[in-house]
Amino acid sequence: MARENTRVIFKKRPEQSATPDCFDVVKEPLAPLEPDQVRVEVEYVSVDAGVRTMLRGEGFHRQVPLGGTIHAGGIGRVIESTADGWEQGQAVRGGLGAQTIATVPTSQLEKVDDLPGLSLSAHLGVLGGSTGVTAWIGMRHVACPKPGDTFVVSAAAGAVGSIAGQIAKKEGARVIGIAGGDRKTAYLVDQLGFDAAIDYKNEDVNARLKSLAPDGVNVFFDNVGGAVLDAVLDNLAMHAKVVICGAISQYDDMDNVTGPSMYLRLAERQSSMEGFAYFHFPESIGPATVELEQWLREGSITMPEEILEGIEKYVEALQFMFDGGNLGKLLVKPRSGL
Repeated sequence: MARENTRVIFKKRPEQSATPDCFDVVKEPLAPLEPDQVRVEVEYVSVDAGVRTMLRGEGFHRQVPLGGTIHAGGIGRVIESTADGWEQGQAVRGGLGAQTIATVPTSQLEKVDDLPGLSLSAHLGVLGGSTGVTAWIGMRHVACPKPGDTFVVSAAAGAVGSIAGQIAKKEGARVIGIAGGDRKTAYLVDQLGFDAAIDYKNEDVNARLKSLAPDGVNVFFDNVGGAVLDAVLDNLAMHAKVVICGAISQYDDMDNVTGPSMYLRLAERQSSMEGFAYFHFPESIGPATVELEQWLREGSITMPEEILEGIEKYVEALQFMFDGGNLGKLLVKPRSGL
């Protein structure tokens, strides 16, 4: 068994972007297990936009201390345990951090089942709390699109947006995705069956919305904020609903959040804006997981994965996400060959 852990630590607070010099990768010997702890060989680390807000020193999410392991969800298998009922080989998911071996209390973990025919990584993607479950809860409890609605989703080729858009299609809505680049917009239309896609990097979002949705947008599921949010606000239909799930365009400078400057469109069009997080609906996490797994197995919902190998790639993966490079769920595999 490995007796050494490699982890990504937080070295200095970023002034704006979280550049590589804000992090370090260190190797350390493993300490003996304390009572009610387990040691987990981490198979996949989730790369999530919310991590950026954990590097500020204060904020909505739990903060990473200087010198601390970067907070990250992960999945792996127990390789050593001092806790009753937590046996070697059990698959577990939780706050494992950006590292190869996690030594954690059982209170930080949940047991998960192996998924025949599917990778354990699905527990971080379609079945993940911050990804597929977030999309399901946001759609079922907040957005609630109806047949015939024009539904728009930003960061539409990402882990949350792609699932939200697919659920909207299931509900009979006309779906328009906003994403960056030809690869992503083609994927949304050709693979996921969206009705249209807007390339925010190369097109005027406001003008394209006016063309694609001349009667206005009924539901907007926003993961980006900033200028994209303003463009959609300017194109709302009467009695529209704007759902705030995230704002990745703003996470580098949360002390100077931009917009929305077009919020008066809400009053003019008797519309509403509501934010949420999946943990506001704990009673729905179970039902969300059951239905998402059913859809995943029958092939009626899908999410691509992009995986970087080697825990030292975590920092590169985080930057890749903020540059808008990933399609679907972005993961790091700490050790190759697992």
